[in-house]
Amino acid sequence: MIKELHDKIVNGEITAVELAQKYLDVIDEKDGPEGLNAFLTVTREEALAKARAVDEKVKKGEKIDLLAGIPYGAKDVICTKGIRTTAASKILDNYKPPYDATVITKLQKVGAVMLGKTNLDEFAMGASTENSAYGYVKNPHDPARVAGGSSGGSAAAVVAGEVVWALGSDTGGSIRQPAAFCGCVGLKPTYGRVSRHGLIAMASSLDQIGPLTQSVEDAAIVLSRIAGQDKMDATSAHSGGKLYERYLTRDIVGKKIGVLPAEVYDNLDPRITESITRAGECLQEHGAVLEEVALPHLKHALSVYYIIMPSEVSSNMARFDGIRYGMTADDGVDNAPGDGIHERYQDTRRIFLGEEVKRRIMLGTYSLSAGYYDQYYNKAQRVRRLIHQDFVDAFKKVDVILLPTAPEVAFKAGAKTSDPLTMYLSDIFTVAINLAGVPALSLPVGTLEYDGTELPIGGQLIGEWFDEEGLLAIGDVLEHALKR
Repeated sequence: MIKELHDKIVNGEITAVELAQKYLDVIDEKDGPEGLNAFLTVTREEALAKARAVDEKVKKGEKIDLLAGIPYGAKDVICTKGIRTTAASKILDNYKPPYDATVITKLQKVGAVMLGKTNLDEFAMGASTENSAYGYVKNPHDPARVAGGSSGGSAAAVVAGEVVWALGSDTGGSIRQPAAFCGCVGLKPTYGRVSRHGLIAMASSLDQIGPLTQSVEDAAIVLSRIAGQDKMDATSAHSGGKLYERYLTRDIVGKKIGVLPAEVYDNLDPRITESITRAGECLQEHGAVLEEVALPHLKHALSVYYIIMPSEVSSNMARFDGIRYGMTADDGVDNAPGDGIHERYQDTRRIFLGEEVKRRIMLGTYSLSAGYYDQYYNKAQRVRRLIHQDFVDAFKKVDVILLPTAPEVAFKAGAKTSDPLTMYLSDIFTVAINLAGVPALSLPVGTLEYDGTELPIGGQLIGEWFDEEGLLAIGDVLEHALKR
């Protein structure tokens, strides 16, 4: 999709301004609180100005990047200078960052055209966008169903044709799960492959920015432009400069695909299991070899994640006190005379933070508290190391591992809001990847019919650390094999 649009801009079949306006018209038609609700802020004037600059370069005969003039959306947890960045929270309702995230700076340099900021679960905490302070994102296949989370706005916008591609962030599946629910491609890069500078942190040892796209090739193109070391992020790696799209050779003969024992899928809908089995067979038909691998500590990943993640949330959320930036209690209540600084903190967080955010702060604070730190947090970190070692051992035998992205297809809005534990189970196949820091790619591998609607099933390929080129190459073959 990106290459085709690039060629049209270069050949004069369409201008960047016309392309931006085309997608803005789709947003006008489909979005808003009563529509898809994928966008929280639309940057119409800024987008058209950027598109005009690309057209000027084309007129002058200057070479432009593949992403120049291509419309995209950015998850509203990624900072954009002078443009409202809310993290889908009322506490940041009026926040305009004084700087751009590194990924935004990189995309500006190549001429990509941002159409706006997409909806999400508040501070990226959730699996359905129902925790957004601005309403949930509707699934493009069925508006009664959720788009997934937390990057639900980005996934829905891509599938609904409101943007060509979008940026998301993934802490425990927040790119991959909405990609699966909506039916697009979602890439969580290796931890450190993409700078996190300017990403409003949820859990700093788990967060990673990545693309949601219409094809594996598009994901490779975007990754090529946003990857690399950044002096503003000490965890970023020396990994820039690769053009990942050049590794999509369609040759995977001899590649080893790891599959898990059948009992792992005992409680899944058989149709999801069948889709994953068929995906493995497709890869086998193209010369790959299937080999069973064990991830013995995978069953503990969810428990470990929901100790480590809230602990880091508790630390990262401490900055939102209503003093330095964001909404304050003064915007919502009148403090009584004599109320001190602690009352102001309490009122600010009580009024402007949502229930799920409060829940995770409390869980994390409890895990880090005296008397429980060793019992919970330290123990979880030790098991995290065992999960990491499982992947080390598996990748001695195979090149990638094939799993479902989620244990279900998109569920109906409201179906899980009263039971947080049920909602957390949506992450059962994704959180281990973040705990280990490996890259993973979700792509559509089939459909499942509910109430007369075909809903996408997501399959997940997990790669070795910093081997996105191998992961994307295998994903590209699978994508094209399944489309036949």
